[in-house]
Amino acid sequence: MQVAFYQSESEQPHPGRARAIIKAHPEVRELMVRNPWTALIAASILMMQTAIAFGMGQLGFGYCWVSLLIAFCVGAFGNHANYVIIHDATHNLIFRSPSWNKMIAIIADLPNLAPGAMGFRVYHLKHHSHQGAYEWDADLANHWEARLVGNSWYRKAIWLMLFPFFQVTRPPRLKAIKMWDRWFSINLACAIAYDVAVVYFCGWAGFLYLVFAFLFSIGLHPVGARWIQEHYTYDFDQETFSYYGPINRLALNMGYHNEHHDLP
Repeated sequence: MQVAFYQSESEQPHPGRARAIIKAHPEVRELMVRNPWTALIAASILMMQTAIAFGMGQLGFGYCWVSLLIAFCVGAFGNHANYVIIHDATHNLIFRSPSWNKMIAIIADLPNLAPGAMGFRVYHLKHHSHQGAYEWDADLANHWEARLVGNSWYRKAIWLMLFPFFQVTRPPRLKAIKMWDRWFSINLACAIAYDVAVVYFCGWAGFLYLVFAFLFSIGLHPVGARWIQEHYTYDFDQETFSYYGPINRLALNMGYHNEHHDLP
């Protein structure tokens, strides 16, 4: 039974695969385009989540079970789709201007309640350039996480349920990243303003719905599992894995993850 991280001295395969793919199929470049309509999806999900939060606020805490159910069946998919949009904005795949992409990422980040878009933008690009390198790649769990969870199934379930909290402990170990800058401050200010507005107009019951949706979208939920399956495989020769199932459409084709790393 594997009890430690698998170590390999080989280079990551994606740069070589990208060159081979483009050489054999140059027409693939036609797929490497921006899609400004993605911004409309982000705004629509923001409005949907805010409207549901308002509705749950009207019902009150007595209907927390309804809030939990809607968050699992609807909200998690909405928030997860906006996470994908944050990811696309990080790669400047929505607009040509990096600033416009950052603004869309911040808008998509609002239903998550916590400011994560600009921090993600900083460390995710390192994930591509230094995939699998412990001091550069935030997708790798901390060593202490691995020791804490071990091979226990129920600890793994708890770890996934609390995945957002474990994720924020990883960037401090990374090299050559600057988390706090002007855009992070804007992200933080927008998140605080949105949170205050939700509490004021939707009440704490509405705010709780968004908390549920956030935790499911990146935690113990089918879409939450995507955060670990895309790089945690049983084949030591393949670090990146794709998903082509029915949820892929709701995830805005994020399942094409191996392809994304080949041609980011």
